[in-house]
Formats: sequence, structure tokens, C-alpha cells
Amino acid sequence: MKRARVACFGAVHEAVEVEGRLQLADGRTVSEKEVVWLPPVEPRTTFALGLNYADHASELDFKAPEEPLVFLKGPNTFVGHLGQTRRPSNISYMHYECELAVVISKRGKKIKRENAYEYVAGYTIANDYAIRDYLENYYRPNLRVKNRDHCTPIGPWFVEAAHIEDPMNLALRTYVNGVLTQEGSTRDMVFDIPDLIEYLSSFMTLNENDVILTGTPKGTVNVVAGDVVVTEIEGLGRLVNTIVGDEIF
Repeated sequence: MKRARVACFGAVHEAVEVEGRLQLADGRTVSEKEVVWLPPVEPRTTFALGLNYADHASELDFKAPEEPLVFLKGPNTFVGHLGQTRRPSNISYMHYECELAVVISKRGKKIKRENAYEYVAGYTIANDYAIRDYLENYYRPNLRVKNRDHCTPIGPWFVEAAHIEDPMNLALRTYVNGVLTQEGSTRDMVFDIPDLIEYLSSFMTLNENDVILTGTPKGTVNVVAGDVVVTEIEGLGRLVNTIVGDEIF
């Protein structure tokens, strides 16, 4: 089942997809355009992976890392389906990153790889935009690269883990203004989901609604104001976002 969080009728509602419409928890149904889409989960700690696809690392003239390259993202970064992301007017290169987002189900520490999926509640799609102009080092991206307000669309749906047979074999695609620009598969991750959960929990506690953004494959291209970017992952749906202009920062 696909679940969402939306705002309508002056309140925030849980919703599910029923025959192409949204059914709210109170039984009312609305069209997808009658609501404001919110992130389908309210992330606690968000971990983001750098260079977790070998082809993307090669695309950037880096070798794949020998251990996970992880940085943190604040809750201000997230925006829902059909939302807008601002591009600063004084930058030259901003690109999307289609990523499988893994949502943690319960508290855990020192989780073994073989038990990792017991701690996964489900999955959603994230588009973690990066501004190359601000990048000082791919191994340690500074805050302005990945923590701008609304720089990470997420959603539209949260899909429970039981409904995704093999999360390590899902197709990922990105379209800019209807043109396919990025295509890959989660099977090409350098560090897979169990690796990441074991690694992170080896030195810190994971909690319910923590989110792991697992990286992006090659095919990232520059986007500008007016572009409509669609990121999709097999079994999870299509996340739509529009780039708009911004003042100089």
C-alpha cells in the first residue's frame, strides 16, 4: 500500500491511493491536485551517502570509496511532491540526484548485516539537489551544497518494506522537461542497504523515522529555473519538482 501525508481542508491528513485518487483517513476522497503534498514521513536524523554508485563516482573523476561517505541533512531541506526548489541566481551548476530513501522502523544499535532489514519500515523517493559551485570537497560537502531550504524533494509515497520484494534491484530514472537524463539500478550501489545500516549503527543509535539517502547513479545534469524534474523509482512512483529562481546568496 502507498501512503502519503497531505494538507487540505485546513489540516494535515494521512492518505492512501485508491483508484487514482487520495483517500483521507476520515474517508473523504480528493484528487492529487486538491492537496499540498508533504514529505510522506517526518525525518529525524537523515543520513546522505556520497559517491555510493561507482559509475557516478567515475563521472565525477573520483574512485569509489572504501567505506561509506556519510553526511547529515537538516529537516528544513525537505519539500513534498509537486513542490518547488530554488536555484540561487549567482551559481553556474545545480543538479538533481535521484535516490532511494530508506526509512528506519525502530531503535537499534550494532545491528548485524543479516538482521538489517528487520529495521527497515519502508521506502520512498528523494531528489537530493546539489550545487556544485559550493562544493569544496566531494568527500566532505559543506552545508551550502546539501542543506539549503527545500533542496530535497521527497515522496510522494511511503511504501512499506513488505511491498518491495527486492530493494536492491530497483530501476531509477530522472526526466528533465520530459527527456530521460538519468537511468540506473539500486543493484549498482557500492554499499547496499544492509551494509549502510550495519555501518551507521556500529557507532550510533538508529531511531524510528531516521532516513538513509542511498546515493545516485550517473547521469546528473545541470537544471535551471523553469525546469520540471521527475525522479522515479520502480515500485515507488514518480516525484515531480519544479526549479524556480532565487535571490543571490
